[in-house]
Amino acid sequence: MPHDTPLLTLLAAAFAAAWLLGLLARKLHLSPIVGYLLAGVVIGPYTPGFVGDVALASQLAEVGVVLLMFGVGLHFHLRDLLQVKGIALPGALIQSGVATLLGVVLGWAEGWPMAQGLVLGMALSVASTVVLLRGLEEHDLLATPAGHAAIGWLIVEDILTIVVLVVIPALGDGGAASGGLPWSLAVSLAKLAALVALVFLAGSRVLPRVLTHVARLRSRELFTLTVLALALAIAVGAAYVFGASMALGAFLAGMVVGQSAVSHQAAADALPMRDAFAVLFFVSVGMLLDPSFLLREPLLLVAGLAIVLVGKPLAALLVTVLLGYSTRTGLVVALGLAQIGEFSFILGDLARHHGLLGEAGASLLVACALVSISLNPFLFRWLDPIEARLRRFPRLWRLLDARSARKRAAINARTADAIAADALPLAVIVGYGPVGQAVDRALRRAGTDTVVVDLNMDTVASLEAKGQRALFGDASQPGILQQAGLARAKHLVVTLPHSVNRAPLIAAARELAPQCRIVVRARYLREYGELIHFGADAACFEEAEAAAALTEVVLADLGLERSAASAEGDRVRQEALGRFELETNA
Repeated sequence: MPHDTPLLTLLAAAFAAAWLLGLLARKLHLSPIVGYLLAGVVIGPYTPGFVGDVALASQLAEVGVVLLMFGVGLHFHLRDLLQVKGIALPGALIQSGVATLLGVVLGWAEGWPMAQGLVLGMALSVASTVVLLRGLEEHDLLATPAGHAAIGWLIVEDILTIVVLVVIPALGDGGAASGGLPWSLAVSLAKLAALVALVFLAGSRVLPRVLTHVARLRSRELFTLTVLALALAIAVGAAYVFGASMALGAFLAGMVVGQSAVSHQAAADALPMRDAFAVLFFVSVGMLLDPSFLLREPLLLVAGLAIVLVGKPLAALLVTVLLGYSTRTGLVVALGLAQIGEFSFILGDLARHHGLLGEAGASLLVACALVSISLNPFLFRWLDPIEARLRRFPRLWRLLDARSARKRAAINARTADAIAADALPLAVIVGYGPVGQAVDRALRRAGTDTVVVDLNMDTVASLEAKGQRALFGDASQPGILQQAGLARAKHLVVTLPHSVNRAPLIAAARELAPQCRIVVRARYLREYGELIHFGADAACFEEAEAAAALTEVVLADLGLERSAASAEGDRVRQEALGRFELETNA
């Protein structure tokens, strides 16, 4: 080449290989992460052809780590964790502990030092948020209680990862430190406390003001530059001043920026850069994999995969059912966590820098990630067959579901008794998300007694503790509707936005209570015919409501009187519904 341009050459090769293999992965219905990791293998030093600069790739990967962790901090909300704390906190702690212990056993069997086994187990215990969310979305599980539990579980794992990012430097330097590991840990925790105090006390006052001031200048380039400068500066400062990892500093910076009024714009502007450097991060990780490792250490690979695909899921399932949650929830969480991803690599990379993970351990992480991420979409497809197979063994199913069944029966029996003893007008509300809560409050203010049916055990228990009537169960089952008192109810309000089990629910309700008016929430107007066919009396469609609301807002901004704007919104709504009524009748 006429010029020595290793950076441009690396970027061109990495992006081209990642693009091609990422497309191929999606064509095969796999996560693009698989393609990015394979791209790293292709341009890595262990395969023929072009060889990228590993040292340069590692530096670019650091930028990817910083932006990834900054994004995690931006979207981290403690309230998300509090909603599922009953299952997420103990579940994630126990499951991570089991995986770490298995990693220690594997390291001991390989003759590795204790610290290396600990790090390996910690890395194998952490699942990929990207892979989990995609799996939940593709199978309509994201908005379900089981999906919420799995996401909360990962939030706790992310927090544990942040703690481990503090511990790893202490583990690596503990032997050389004058006071040994305890002293090194104490110093690291003291520095962490100082970093958190500085970022949150000073940063929470300065950073939002800086971002708001720059946003008012109306220069997108300056705003994006400000976000990147803050993320990188705090990350590097955390590493050089406080001895913490840059990943931890970026996470804290993201949390502070996430509290500002312009956090959504910061997330939107940082997203393209984060995605680009995240690709480079995965490519750099793939460059660490020596394909011959798979042939040299097949037993080590099988053992690592056993931890990820068998040990973690079994631990998650058992913990979930022992905590009194349904077997279905346990299966969703177990399958969702049967993989490892970006945080595993972040831990592994930091451990390598501190001499706590050798080449074999790094290759094992990459190989386990490639296999587990590739298999995860297929594992989700086996969810219903696995549940059906377990139900074929009644004793095993009763054993797994025993605590959940007792918990459900106790709550539902008390609620059913209270319903039978009352004579007020009754409405049954299925689902207690934001929409269900609003409907419940309005009906109770209007003097109508309500019964909530929900599949989130924590929600049901919380409502019962407040004196409100709630049942745990699948409302598509006639027995649950009978317990809810549907036979004497005037209204059944289905607030669930997704269509899973909605048609059987409407049909069962119509057969049980012909006199009851059934009002349903739906996302798409095209669902109108199906809902009416199964017996719904009325439906509210998010598409129609959004169109009507936007019309009203725009017309009001143009100066139209509120009543006229509202009337035009009603006309838009009726036109949208009328088209589908005509199509259905035709």
